[in-house]
Amino acid sequence: MSSWAAVAIALAAFVLAVLLARHRFLVVTVVGSSMEPTLLPGDRVLVRRHRRAPIEVGDVLVFHEPDGQRAIKRVAAVAGDAVPDSVLPVTAGTVVVPPGMLVLLGDGIRSGDSRQWGFIPTDRTLGLMIRKLPASTLVHE
Repeated sequence: MSSWAAVAIALAAFVLAVLLARHRFLVVTVVGSSMEPTLLPGDRVLVRRHRRAPIEVGDVLVFHEPDGQRAIKRVAAVAGDAVPDSVLPVTAGTVVVPPGMLVLLGDGIRSGDSRQWGFIPTDRTLGLMIRKLPASTLVHE
């Protein structure tokens, strides 16, 4: 094999790896203070798309709010769990989270979340936050 062919194969493998990573991962910039003190405005987080494992209480998810905007919140309850008291008024008295639904709450005291919206369908989730990225990381969405 010529050196040009080896370079072409290596370059193709690199491009394929980058495309697969972009399909599987997402970098999201936090806007707003709803997740303070865990996440601050301007923080960038790495999110794994298309989560295969079950969603668990305590996970931090990126999802589409009822108005369609992206948001990031912590899972407070999953299907079959008791509905947290702070969410009961907006769930029409439902005391257990229904199948296919989640209760998502911000860590901050001023957060638009399930306390206003009620249950969030699991099919609105985009992915699971893997970790906060260092401030110096230069990655584009």
